[in-house]
Amino acid sequence: MNEINDTNQKSVSMMESFVYWLKLGFVSFGGPAGQISMMHQELVEKRGWISNKRFLHALNYTMLLPGPEAQQLATYIGWLMHGVRGGIMAGVLFVLPSLFILIGLTWIYLAYGDVPAIAGILYGIKPAVTAIVLFAAYRIGSKALPNNVLRLIALGAFLAIFALNIPFPYIVLCAGIIGYIGSRVMPEMFQTSGHHGDENANFGSAIIDDDTPGPEHAKFKWSRVFTFLAIGLSIWAAAILLLTSMYGWDGTLTKMAWFFSKAALVTFGGAYAVLPYVYQGGVEEFAWLTGTQMIDGLALGETTPGPLIMVVSFVGFVGAWTKEVFGPEMLPWAGAIGASIAAFFTFLPSFLFILVGGPAVEATRDDLKFTAPLTAITAAVVGVILNLAVFFALHVLWPESQGLDLSGRFEWVAALIGIAAFIALVRFKLGIMTVIIASALLGLAYQFMS
Repeated sequence: MNEINDTNQKSVSMMESFVYWLKLGFVSFGGPAGQISMMHQELVEKRGWISNKRFLHALNYTMLLPGPEAQQLATYIGWLMHGVRGGIMAGVLFVLPSLFILIGLTWIYLAYGDVPAIAGILYGIKPAVTAIVLFAAYRIGSKALPNNVLRLIALGAFLAIFALNIPFPYIVLCAGIIGYIGSRVMPEMFQTSGHHGDENANFGSAIIDDDTPGPEHAKFKWSRVFTFLAIGLSIWAAAILLLTSMYGWDGTLTKMAWFFSKAALVTFGGAYAVLPYVYQGGVEEFAWLTGTQMIDGLALGETTPGPLIMVVSFVGFVGAWTKEVFGPEMLPWAGAIGASIAAFFTFLPSFLFILVGGPAVEATRDDLKFTAPLTAITAAVVGVILNLAVFFALHVLWPESQGLDLSGRFEWVAALIGIAAFIALVRFKLGIMTVIIASALLGLAYQFMS
């Protein structure tokens, strides 16, 4: 077992780490910001497992990556403390409870979604989710758009996906190119600090302190890079080939494997940013689910622990159920397999990013900085998230209309719930779970009153 030892403090056992990561998997509500805050409070401030500077350094690296930064941060810290086994353990336990809970909730949703009580709860949650997405655009934009150049990039991204229906990966690519060029033409417009807090804050000594030498497994070696790449790609290829041999290239589960593999590589900006891409594929291209179901899936994702990107498991479940991949008599089993495939191919690259890139990050931890392309991509993500909020609002407030046709019935009660939810988030700074529960109760009350 590879552990970092300090002469003045005991090392952390594998079992102690296991208990903590398992507990975190069940209580990690609040989205990435809340999850990162929970890890900081426990690991830096209370337990002293890792110093504030090392924690923020790891966070900066995960913010550079596609994928869920909170899950990758947990994987990174687990890897730093206990090597490969520790990283895999931390990353898996961070998402496994959420996967099982979401599978159960999605089955209830599909099997009993027409029950009046559940329909009423969803009626209240949907406008709340719209407000939450709009709040995410506001929160990220207030930090990521300090100048007019970045605001123009955000506006361009919004118009590209809303008006021109340009796929999300192309928007990310264009934004990165703009950032790369902009850093040479007007570098002052693409500079950000990249820190979520003060890295010089003092929380006392830690087991992994600022000056604690890295363990043997954290030293950079090209042999390890190629080994982990080969293992990771082999696991991915073996899973793809297995699905292909069983269901063919055009099978629903095989298409899911390819689609979520691509989604995992373009999720810059977290779950809110990748949802439009998942919508384009899951709803428009493959017809695995409807736009309304996509909103319901995000609502369920907001009410479960773990990374919000776990909503891909909802898409996988509904898609396998809808396509009846195992026949009409085995819909729940098909859904569970679809959800598991979506999660597996979405999170596999996250582990590779840490195991392959972690040693390089440790070797350069004194000078790791955000790049200009990332700054531009983050700005574009704000526009993409705003588009998602508009998309949800159209479906929630005008459920009978298609696209921009607003001639159908307007849901004024849903609008009032959404406005109240947004005010609660922005003005009164209530937690997401509190807002969702209150909105669900309002929707339930309206259902029984009407």
